[in-house]
Amino acid sequence: MNQIKIGKFISETRKSKNLTQRQLAELLSISDKTVSKWECGKGLPEVSLMLPLCNILNITVNDLLSGERVSIVDYQNKAEENMMDLMKENEENKKRMALSIICGVITIIAVCSLVIIASYISLPVIVRILVLVLAFATAVAGIGAAAMLEVKAGYFECPHCKALFVPTMGEYVKGYHTFTKRRLTCPECNKTGMCRHRVVR
Repeated sequence: MNQIKIGKFISETRKSKNLTQRQLAELLSISDKTVSKWECGKGLPEVSLMLPLCNILNITVNDLLSGERVSIVDYQNKAEENMMDLMKENEENKKRMALSIICGVITIIAVCSLVIIASYISLPVIVRILVLVLAFATAVAGIGAAAMLEVKAGYFECPHCKALFVPTMGEYVKGYHTFTKRRLTCPECNKTGMCRHRVVR
């Protein structure tokens, strides 16, 4: 799905209804920053907001996901295309999540192996230090790569407003976490909580 095209379509349709970003945001009970983010092509409305948004703008969900008004003739083709795009996005997210897990496991094995080598094999002091430095560098690079893959693998769901969002890398790294949740601030309601990681929409 072309987020920039969808954003321009939301903006044009909103303006044709003589609504400001703030007015549209109030009708949807969200912040005007969220509407601005959509219109700049930096995100899509979460599923729970799509129908209310379409009702306000007097468009169909198919129009919204296509980024244009879809004629009756093209409706079926566009609906299938949008469904395939969503399925493709979900598959890509699953692959990123799997790669993140694999990267994490390989990193743990590599770091443990290097530490064992440095600890139990008779080596000159300088070589032992170099092996430990290599273990540290491997840990940083591996964890960083796994984190980057996980951030891009799906969305986080706000426990308060149920909005789906992708955090910045800085927010992701700072937030403490469990295996399935991470403490983040929702860009929709600005509340902080343990947000559940969702790989698919």
